[in-house]
Amino acid sequence: MTNAMKSYDAIIIGTGQAGPPLAERFASAGKTVAIIERHKFGGTCVNTGCVPTKTLVASAYAIHETRRGAEYGFVVDDMQVDTKRVKARKDEASTRSSKGVEESLKGTTNCTVIEGHARFQSPNTVVVNDEVLEADRIYINVGARASVPEMPGIHDVPFLNNSSMMDIDFLPEHLIIVGGSYVGLEFAQIYRRFGSEVTVVEMGPRLIGREDDDVSQAVREILEAEGINIRLNAKCISLEKRDGGVAAGLTCEEGPPEIVGSHILMAVGRTPNTSDLGLERAGVATDHRGYITVDDELQTNVPGIWALGDCNGRGAFTHTSYNDYEIVADNLFNADHRRVSDRIQAYALYVDPPLGRCGMTAAEVRKSGRRALAVTYPMNQVSRAVEKGETQGFIRIVADAETKQILGASILGVGGDEVIHDLLDIMYAKAPYTVIQRAMHIHPTVAEYLPTILAKLEPLV
Repeated sequence: MTNAMKSYDAIIIGTGQAGPPLAERFASAGKTVAIIERHKFGGTCVNTGCVPTKTLVASAYAIHETRRGAEYGFVVDDMQVDTKRVKARKDEASTRSSKGVEESLKGTTNCTVIEGHARFQSPNTVVVNDEVLEADRIYINVGARASVPEMPGIHDVPFLNNSSMMDIDFLPEHLIIVGGSYVGLEFAQIYRRFGSEVTVVEMGPRLIGREDDDVSQAVREILEAEGINIRLNAKCISLEKRDGGVAAGLTCEEGPPEIVGSHILMAVGRTPNTSDLGLERAGVATDHRGYITVDDELQTNVPGIWALGDCNGRGAFTHTSYNDYEIVADNLFNADHRRVSDRIQAYALYVDPPLGRCGMTAAEVRKSGRRALAVTYPMNQVSRAVEKGETQGFIRIVADAETKQILGASILGVGGDEVIHDLLDIMYAKAPYTVIQRAMHIHPTVAEYLPTILAKLEPLV
């Protein structure tokens, strides 16, 4: 039996990257808002994504650099990796972030925090813990989770995903990772540097298939140089228990047809958390994968209901989720007309060295048929990279031949995740690349090479 209905100006379902700032925006405007969380505050980024994984990346980097000590003029004898301490450090960072989100929300005037599972009852009501909540504006921010692929034996063996990897405080003897994209490759390098044997199994013909061929190849070479095994073109993968571990059967163009490992990590995509929200009772439409369908301002097909973050299929990153919040909030509170289609694709792959990406790949520009200019510059010609002893990778920039506006860039190399923003900001300004080309940058940095590199643009072939 439900209790009396409670009314709010807005209801927000989920405390991922878009939910909390939107709740605080409503509250600061004097509006009443209820925000609902069924599990951990902060969503994927804080609990199982960016914060914990980048903390692991930092530990792996420190360990890797220590092993390279002789190159820098020092030697550490008998270095031991304490995986329990590595996990504890990761947990400290993640818990601090999650608690910060929770405490901030619970301390916000006009904001009611409800812990429980929300389900729609109608287009303007949701039920949580047998309590009915009503609002004219409802914002869905429920995120996504790791997909479980349909492959023979998947339900017969224990496997890890990006969430359960967070519970590991030991070193897998041989970690098999199914999926050669962002999540899989970051974990591959992390655990190889911790000391595990690692094999990456990818169904496609190359790693990170959305990138240019030579970017994929360069990343593969970086990982293989650290002893990571790469298996491509794995058209049919099957799993079975074997000698206390897991055996992965592969149909590949080369290499043995079977790999036996101690643990297996599934890193093959994400599934939106939309199947148990009662969306059908609200009439909210989803696509064939379960992502909530939204327009350019993130409104669903039902008036008064919006979907933000990973569950809307319009981006799968913390920064796209937060940008969703900015779009919705500015349109509502500032009478703005911000649109999802105005943003430029940008993201990073946090292997070491990192890959920073924005805009189109060279392959996409070629396919578009437009006249373009391009340059590829090796990191071993960048003095900052040489000084640090991190010369792997290259910088690629593609620009429109007529407007001189930058169309896209890939920076695989030291500082690539930061330097990419120099180019991204110019792209948002719709300014020609000559603005950067004529700028005086600081020496010694990676970014100082951008003017030099842009002077080398040639027709893209």
